[in-house]
Amino acid sequence: MAKRILDCTASDFAKFTKEDLLESIRKSEGRVIACETIGAVQPMLNDVTNAEFVAAMGADILLLNMFDVQHPGILGLPKNTAPEDTIRCLKKLTGRPVGINLEPVPEGTKGEEGPLWAMSAGRRATVENALLARDLGVDFILLTGNPGVGVTNDAISRTLTQFREAVGDRIVLAAGKMHGAGVLTEAGRPIMTREDVEEFIGAGADIVLLPAPGTIPGITMEYARELILCAHRLGAMTITAIDTSQVGADKDTLRRIALMCKMAGTDIHHIGDTGYVGMATPENITAYSIAIRGVRHTYHRMACSINR
Repeated sequence: MAKRILDCTASDFAKFTKEDLLESIRKSEGRVIACETIGAVQPMLNDVTNAEFVAAMGADILLLNMFDVQHPGILGLPKNTAPEDTIRCLKKLTGRPVGINLEPVPEGTKGEEGPLWAMSAGRRATVENALLARDLGVDFILLTGNPGVGVTNDAISRTLTQFREAVGDRIVLAAGKMHGAGVLTEAGRPIMTREDVEEFIGAGADIVLLPAPGTIPGITMEYARELILCAHRLGAMTITAIDTSQVGADKDTLRRIALMCKMAGTDIHHIGDTGYVGMATPENITAYSIAIRGVRHTYHRMACSINR
């Protein structure tokens, strides 16, 4: 029987199956923090990965954005790290479960072409990439979209069905959108609807992602609560996401969002990667954690050695 994440150490996480991780999240009663980072940009601490930094500030789960499974690498890892050992090395350094974003971009979609957001083959949500992620040691795949790439909810649903068959027995599957991702008809409140929640769970999602209240126009605590109740009734969990650069707002704003997410009933709190570029401002991660679970659990997560 898995312990709640609040009490888990690195040795506990190392033995977890998919079912253990889901049970551990569920037992934590809305007090789990997943922090998103970008490993393709210069780390804030130069020779320490952004993922290690957010782990030190209280993250329970590490989520890698813009991670290319065909050319794996994270800036700040030891220089002798082989590409195929990237995820396992990060797990060894942090003692945390590690997930990645994959993006179901419809064929022919012309998305962002800037140097940071431009799509690569290894970020696309294909079965081939899901199998590569599994072989790299990924625990968690989130099907979502970065700004301007053109990911639609229909594409997410179709991909979930494929991923459930390919890797659903070993990897936690989460799905949803944090913002419009370049699709204007799915911006604001239509980003996620009750119908989307039902469709994603029916297609194989273990966890449904939705924008945190106060981060997207029209996403109120009451609306988020409605979607979360729907997911829970169908046996799935939820993750509320802050990915609109508000992870770089003042601490009071983060605390207010944190408490709205908890009152709405979410299981996991996602903190995005754009405090500047690459991760949230570190003090906001700790402030958010203290708001939803107090100093005892926050400092326990920060202080617990990876050798335990």
